[in-house]
Parts: sequence; C-alpha cells; structure tokens
Amino acid sequence: MLKELIIDDIEAIAVGSWILGTGGGGNPYRSLLNMRELYRKGYKVNLINPKYLNDNDSVGVLSNMGAPLVGEERLSDPEFAKKPVLIMESYLGSKFDALMPLEIGGANGLQPFLVGALTGQPVVDADQMGRAYPEAQMTSVAVNNLKCFPLTMADIRDNEIIIKKADNWRWMERISRKICTEIGSIAATCKAPRTGLEVKKYCIRNTVSKALKLGKAVKKAQKEKTDPIEAIIKVTKGLRVFSGKVVDVNRRTTGGFLKGQITINGKKKHENLILHFQNEFSLGIIKDKPIVMTPDLICVLDSYTGEAIGTDTIRYGHKIDILALPAPKVFLSTEGLKAVGPKAFGFDIEFKSIFKNE
Repeated sequence: MLKELIIDDIEAIAVGSWILGTGGGGNPYRSLLNMRELYRKGYKVNLINPKYLNDNDSVGVLSNMGAPLVGEERLSDPEFAKKPVLIMESYLGSKFDALMPLEIGGANGLQPFLVGALTGQPVVDADQMGRAYPEAQMTSVAVNNLKCFPLTMADIRDNEIIIKKADNWRWMERISRKICTEIGSIAATCKAPRTGLEVKKYCIRNTVSKALKLGKAVKKAQKEKTDPIEAIIKVTKGLRVFSGKVVDVNRRTTGGFLKGQITINGKKKHENLILHFQNEFSLGIIKDKPIVMTPDLICVLDSYTGEAIGTDTIRYGHKIDILALPAPKVFLSTEGLKAVGPKAFGFDIEFKSIFKNE
C-alpha cells in the first residue's frame, strides 16, 4: 500500500516535476537540496496510491504561493512548509492522514515531501493540476465546484493567516493573493482539505509517478549520452513545437505574479516564436498566429540536458526546445477551458489543441 521512496526517486521526481511545471511552480532544486539533507539525517517519505485512501481520510493540500522570482532569494525550508499544515490541523482539530501537492509542477511538486519527511505522513500519488498553474481556481477540484475553504498561510515571520470562508474560488484567489503580496509575494499554504473520496474522484491521479518516470528517462538519457528531448517525447507522447535560441526576455513581477514574454529565434532564418507567460508559459505565437496554448502543457527545455528552464531564470542565449504535452482531460471540458484556457489569461482566442493536428 505504501511505497518507501529512496533519494534517487526524489531526485528523479525533481527533474520530472520541473518539466511538468511548464516554467512555473518554482525551481525544485532548492527543495531537492533540503530533501537530500533530510534523507542524510535518516528521514524518509512514503508514497501512497490514491486508490488505497479510505473515503473519509483527510488529505492536506500543500503549495507555495507567489511569484517564482522571489523564490530565487527566499529559499525553501521544510519547517516553513510545515507551518500552514500545523495551523490547518489545529483549526480542524485533527491531523491529516496524508498530504498531496496542489500541483505536481516545479518545487510545489516536492512541497508535501518536505513536510511528510518531518511528520511521517505519506504523500498521495496525485495532484489537482497535472502541471503548474498560477491561480487557485485553476484546479480539477475548482472545475468540479468543490469547497474552496478553509485555507491557511504562513510567512517566514510569525504571521499566520486563516481564511475561514470565501464565496468562491475566484474570491479565494483574490483574497489570498493580496495577502501573499503584502507578506513578500511568497507564502507557504495549505489549501482546502480534501477527503479520500474527493481525491479519488476529482483529483488527477498518478502524477507523482509520472514525474518520477519522466525524471528517470531524462537521467538515463544524460547518462547514456542519448537525446533527452526524444526521451521526454517518448515518455509523455508529446510534440516538439519549436527549437532555437532565446534572443529577448521581458518579465516583471506584478500583483504576486511573474509576467512577460520571451522571443526565440528559430533554426529557420527570420522565424521567431513569441512565448507569453504568467508564472507558467501560456501561449506561443509565430507571425501573429497562435500555434500552442494552454491547457496543453508548454515545456521549455535545455536542448542539451533536457532539463526544464523556468520563466524566472530563462535568459538571452539559452538554446532551447519547446515541447507540448497533452493536457489532463478535466481541463478540456467547457468548465475546464473557462478556468485555464487562453481566455483565462487575457487572450481573446479560442482554444485549439496542437494535438488535434496530429
């Protein structure tokens, strides 16, 4: 029922979650350093398949909230990640039976592992996005209209916040984002708890295993000096969208988000791709024509190593490959596209999956 993960598994999950982060969720490297230290001290983490959860089990949903760029200076810390979990458990009057990531993408994919190593609570092999998204209403549970409260937040000081109730998911996003911005544009959070039944019915299953498999494929390709990009395509059934060199980066931190665009010069002369982002990459355009867009996953990868490059660290001169990976089905529904389609990010275009051209 429980699978004890070794440190090599955690290393692979870090690589895979960064790819699935589509540029956001925070670079998992600093969380990985914490996990290496925890394992060195004898701590371990168990992974549980969601099918083994009891229907009435209580599951804590963890993430960091804020702009990824801030995480370059305010480093991850297991005790910091644990604070909102303890606040939530105190508020509920009971301990969680298990923990899970809000999103498998980026450092948030490792957030429950940091806490689970300290508390002994297992991590569920599931999340609510199948990737990373920037806002609270962009989850499988929000699309299915599950309860959005309570939510707990903490910062590196002694500020502890409990949002007992919000009218809906968008209001929860607006309220918590304002608080997050005030306390430094980064906060550790514990989202609305889920029951075991809700996890099994409404969350995206086996995403930790997906990150693990993806990371192992990249590491194997690196070791054998084969093409890691092709290894990723094979594992994910993804598509290579564009290859080239980054020639311009325009980004800014505003309203608790990292927003902007990058320009990539392609291998074909005078062909450029403009890639927009709000924490995560959301829309790719060539000659004013959209070619790839959310909710399809847009992954920017180092052409040589196959490892992901985030919106916070991508820079001029990077040689990159852009891959598209299939979106979880829940986000292809009418309600799903309202939440995470291009219009949700301010683009007045209808969603067209790049995979429909295949």
